[in-house]
Order: sequence, then C-alpha cells, then structure tokens
Amino acid sequence: MILNTKTKDDSHKFDCLKFEKEFSNLLYLKDLDQRIAEQPSLIKSFEDGLEVILSDSYAEGEFAHDPRFAEPNSDGRWVGRQPKKWSANPVRTNSPNGQLFLHRILYRINRLKLFWYDDLDNYANEDSIYLFKVRNQIESAWQAWESEQLDYESLASVNVEKGLRDRVARDLEPDDSPEDLFFRDEMTETGYRRLLAIASLDGLVEASQLSRVLGGAANEIQSMVTRIFLEEYGGGQLRRKHSTFFSSMLNEFGMNSKPEAYFDLVPWEVLANINHSFFLCDRNRHFLRYMGGLLYTEVSVPASFINFRQAGERLGLSGNAIDYWDLHIKEDKKHGQWMLDDVALPLAERYRENAWEILWGYDQQRFFSARAGRAVAKSVKEAESDCTMESFINQLSVK
Repeated sequence: MILNTKTKDDSHKFDCLKFEKEFSNLLYLKDLDQRIAEQPSLIKSFEDGLEVILSDSYAEGEFAHDPRFAEPNSDGRWVGRQPKKWSANPVRTNSPNGQLFLHRILYRINRLKLFWYDDLDNYANEDSIYLFKVRNQIESAWQAWESEQLDYESLASVNVEKGLRDRVARDLEPDDSPEDLFFRDEMTETGYRRLLAIASLDGLVEASQLSRVLGGAANEIQSMVTRIFLEEYGGGQLRRKHSTFFSSMLNEFGMNSKPEAYFDLVPWEVLANINHSFFLCDRNRHFLRYMGGLLYTEVSVPASFINFRQAGERLGLSGNAIDYWDLHIKEDKKHGQWMLDDVALPLAERYRENAWEILWGYDQQRFFSARAGRAVAKSVKEAESDCTMESFINQLSVK
C-alpha cells in the first residue's frame, strides 16, 4: 500500500503498511505514554508519515488536521481558518491508499472502546494520551473534510418534520442504483462471499455503537432506542441475536466467523462509515446527528437487503445463507417507523433550535452508505474478475 505524494523538495513514496506496522507496535507497547516521554524518538517516524498522509488526503498547501483549521463550536458546526485549498471531489486521485491507512489506524483506536473477550493486555493503552491525540488529529482533518462534501448549513432553514417525513418516504422505496442492480442480477457466488467478508466487520458486532448512547435520563425516547437495541441483540438470547444470523451465513460457506477475520479486505469507505458512527456516538453534543444517521440506517436497510436476498435466491443458496437479510427486511421496517415516530420527531420537538442536526445526520449517513456501497460493489467485481482469471490460468495449465 504505497502513497505517492509531493513535498516542497521532491516526490516521495510513503509505505503506508510500514507506518501501520509502526503504529501496531506502539499500540501494544507496555506503558506507551511513559515510554514516549522517556524516548520521544519512538514516534518520530510514524508522526512524520502521519502528517504527510493527512495533508495529502485532506488538503493542499496547508495541513487540515491542525486544530486551528477545524474545531466544532457550540452548535456543532466546524469553524476556524480553512486550508488554502480543499479537494472538490469526494476522493482525490492520489489519496485512496492514504484514506485506507488513516481509517485503519482510526478503527484500531476506536475498537478499544468495545470489549472483544480477548487478551486483557490488548487494552493496556486504551486510555493512552498519545492514542487520544492521534485519534483527534485524524478525526479533526477527516470530519472537516467530510463536512465539505454536503451542504449542511442550508438545513437550518428547512422544516424539519417535513424534511424527515419526505426523506423517509423516499428511502423506504428508492430507485435502484447501478450497484443495487449489480448485486441483485449479476453478482456471482464468488462475489457473494466477498460481500459477506466485507460486511462481517460490522455484521458480527452489530449495534455495538448504539449501546454507547443508551445511558442517561429515562424518557420515552430513551426507552424506544433501548427497545430497538434489545431487538438487535435478540432480547438477550444469543441464538436470536442478529450477529448470530450473520455467523450462520459465513458458516454456510465455510468462511471464518471470527470478528475482524476479513479486516484486510475492507475498503476505506466502509471503515469510514464505522468510524463515523464511533465519532458521533462518543460525543453527546452530536446525539441528534447520530439519531438522524440511525434513522436513515433503519429506514434504508430493507430496500438494500432485498437485493442481497434476491441474489442469494437467484444463486440457489440455502436459507442459512440468506436468513440474515430476511430478518433485517422484516425487523427494520418496523424499526424505521419507530425511529421516525418515537425518536426523531420527538427529538425535533424537544430541540427545536438544533433539530436541523437530525437532518444533517440523516443526509450524511445516506452519503456515507452510498459511497460505501459503491466501494463494496467494486471489491465484489474485483473478486469475481480475479476468480475468472484464476480459472482461465488453470485451464491453460491443464492444456
């Protein structure tokens, strides 16, 4: 994973895998903060690489990760002196490997907020000041960049109730995208396996981030969100937990059902989706945005998962290989309505001045999901192409 980038002096190639390995060594280093204080040179190489990759991925001319460039003010908007030039496109041509590196690093820090039932020593640095600094350094640049992708400021003048109802009506029965049609009508069994591999990163720990917003004062809104969470978790019964159904899909194909087994296959766009959920749910100030994003997810899942189910049926797969999609198609229709009527609209009424943030969260999650869907479709096609090429080579070898 090589990143081509330019400094003032010359053109350089940055080996992102090298820097990720350096970070991994730091992550599991005993007494990390103390070791850095005693030997600052431990982080110099990684810090130098991180600075250049951040600059290349998110800004030109000046470093967007500098906190002077992007700090949330009291209403959650990003303010501050802007970089000289922002990328006008969702992805700059020289940044995909940099984006992948940054989101892998960010994910590896974020995952420490969940418990994985592994070696307890893996959490030795979960409260490290240095890891907190790295996380904030990446998030400040990335979130400011993401905010440039959508016109969220105009939402402040929108009728929020009408905006929510219109969006939900649209996304309950959306027009098929090219990716939807590909998944439904063209994806092969090889592609289906790749789809499962990528989706397993989130599917095997489903709704984990949601658990982080449940605490606090009791009211009808909190009760409904808790109810949705409990249904996602099978009412406390492992056999009914949604992730158990995902494990069954993997097992049906003899695939690895251990969480994160296919981490190396996950595109940056999918990691960004997960990291964004961590970013919002860990900050109470962004509670409205998080709930807006959750509303979109619950509303939109049935329409997208129908395509995966139909693909499985077309391929003649067993019930175990598609039951997860069926479960979500049924459950999330209900959850979407609950999220609209009993969570989003009551929140908009309670927080009238800031209710537009629910729309922002909704629209941003829609953007993230569409971007991730395109990346998954691309990866699936690549897997199918590689399989076809391997078969062709094997035929030549036989001849």
